[in-house]
Amino acid sequence: MTTSEFTVDAVSEIADVRSRYVRDRAVFVEGARMTEILRFLGASDADLERLRHVSDGLRNDPTLPFRKSRNGRFCLDPVERRARRLEFQPFVLSKEEDFVRHDSGELRVFEEVRDDLQQNTAFQALLAFKFLVIEDVAMAHRPYLDYASPQWICTLFNLRTVTDARLRGEPALEGVHSDGVDHTMTTLLGSTNMTDDSAATFIHDMREANAARWHEADPGLLLGEERHRHFLDTLLLVDHERKHSVSPVIAVDPERPATRDMLIFFTRKPAGPGHVSHAHDSLRPHPDLPMTAVLPSLDDLAGTAGEHALAGVDHRAG
Repeated sequence: MTTSEFTVDAVSEIADVRSRYVRDRAVFVEGARMTEILRFLGASDADLERLRHVSDGLRNDPTLPFRKSRNGRFCLDPVERRARRLEFQPFVLSKEEDFVRHDSGELRVFEEVRDDLQQNTAFQALLAFKFLVIEDVAMAHRPYLDYASPQWICTLFNLRTVTDARLRGEPALEGVHSDGVDHTMTTLLGSTNMTDDSAATFIHDMREANAARWHEADPGLLLGEERHRHFLDTLLLVDHERKHSVSPVIAVDPERPATRDMLIFFTRKPAGPGHVSHAHDSLRPHPDLPMTAVLPSLDDLAGTAGEHALAGVDHRAG
């Protein structure tokens, strides 16, 4: 395949993902497809390989004993066409945002994402990919978010869920929930000793009861099921239009730990007065861990590839 043919194919792939997301309010992208898309968006092969192992540096989670974690905040700015690292803020999700768990409403302090992740070109390509898919997509609005702002807040979680002889790892201990944002994206980095039927993601109608266990949910309100099995398998959801739940991590060999490593991208408009996160939603740059990355537009990419790159694909906002 020539460079120009690869460019056209990659732009068409992104446009197709966006079209399905607009239509279905959720879309799953297989890891092999994601790998080629991320290479097109600037990911190096060396950084793709490094991304597989970045979770080895995670720290204990503030509230869940079966999880290792780090997080970081990024501004996605469509005016400047840049993503930039934001200063640290504590994190909170509330019952009012469809997140019902023992730590709902509690301010949580996570160890911060470091340069080994944020300066990785594959990670930066994931940010660009997500923004290409969600930009200008019409969706149900959440209360107290500033939809007049052009900017988006992306809170990134790098998580390792662990099942061992003492604890069962629950990727979503809260059961059926939403993430309190506008768009959620989940990407698998890897797993060890995990059964093939572990960690299934179930997509539910918004009428499903919050906190219902994945196996207790109403089958009549189940809209889909996906499994992250391979490196870079990725799921995107319109978060205020689709709830989800995840089954536990089960070990193939119960004598050894089973692990599941993920990147979770929570993206929403800035919090306004009355929102639980309003006091913890700064747009100031990070003083110690600066990062900026380009956010290309789909139209610019199509212009580079030629107009025929989007032929027959409706990629406009729904």
